[in-house]
Amino acid sequence: MTQTILANARLVLPDEVIHGAIHIQDGHIAAIDQGEVVPAGAVDCEGDLVMPGLIELHTDNLERHIEPRPRVNWPHASAIIAHDAELASVGITTVFDALRVGSVVSAKKANYGEYARHLADEILDLRAKGALRISHFLHLRAEVCSETLIDELAKFGPADRIGIVSLMDHTPGQRQFRDVTQLRAYVCGKHGLSEAEFESHIAEQIELSSRLGQLHEAAAVTEARRFGAVLASHDDTTAEQVAVSALHGAHFAEFPTTVEAAQACRDHGIKVMMGAPNLIRGGSHSGNIAASTLAEADLLDIVSSDYVPSALLSAALLLGDLWGDVARGIRTVTAAPAAAAGLTDRGQLQIGARGDVVRVTRVGGAAALRGTWVQGRRVG
Repeated sequence: MTQTILANARLVLPDEVIHGAIHIQDGHIAAIDQGEVVPAGAVDCEGDLVMPGLIELHTDNLERHIEPRPRVNWPHASAIIAHDAELASVGITTVFDALRVGSVVSAKKANYGEYARHLADEILDLRAKGALRISHFLHLRAEVCSETLIDELAKFGPADRIGIVSLMDHTPGQRQFRDVTQLRAYVCGKHGLSEAEFESHIAEQIELSSRLGQLHEAAAVTEARRFGAVLASHDDTTAEQVAVSALHGAHFAEFPTTVEAAQACRDHGIKVMMGAPNLIRGGSHSGNIAASTLAEADLLDIVSSDYVPSALLSAALLLGDLWGDVARGIRTVTAAPAAAAGLTDRGQLQIGARGDVVRVTRVGGAAALRGTWVQGRRVG
């Protein structure tokens, strides 16, 4: 029997913050007490915030560890372990590792090759060996503007811990890259394309989308059901696109690019997720809607760290300040993503839930993590 007690803390409950102690026994929350008493053997949190472990639904962070420099392929086991440790160090206790499925193998320079099945096997193997500190699920980003999506999806099955399938459509001139100048800066910067090569790339992508886009989208929706995964939309821009996402059965929308799309999501009962870097920087790096605009309009439900893991906690506290409600801000990175992904055993400080908790203090406007526990065991 193992027991962890965090006492003299400001506990972030689903709808309020109270002063008290939380008892974790055999991996689950066994009791929550009010008051300032510090029992023998407890961790004295000195008035710090104690909240549920953060839940990350969409992160590109693993890619950064695998390719720390352009065309540098780092050993995958080391990269996965480092990625896992980094997430634990910023309070993330559950992650859905985002892996692209759907490749463009014919492109001469902007080559998006297949990698997801092999990398998924490596993640699952390390998990089975007990080498990872936090809880890992898979998020398959299904790129409909590709050549190999159906074949790649066929390599996965219900036993692969696939929690999310998102519908990605990066056809030039719409969604995230309505402004083709933004796409030019991204693709040419990443792959070193000349102007002529970029124009050829655009034409090839548009032709590919026209030929296979609808077929791939339908296949991804069908495969998500086969996996038992939650379906998410990505970069919806118009009410019409949201209506299609709703017909497909999308549970949440990743990064809608306009107020119109976010409002349509609310009307259809689809939860809206935005990126923490967008919120902290004050705007989208792609020139799309600012997350703060949606927060002020009461159209923001979930926050993802996207490409900066440490941003997740800071963004939740920032939202708490904006809304004047700490518990509501924290819900965007705990209870709300848990519910969107169909996880019923975590995301809230309540008796019987997994003992995934973090201890946080604030230094000026920044969040400073002081401890991460997964099922009552300290991991960061």
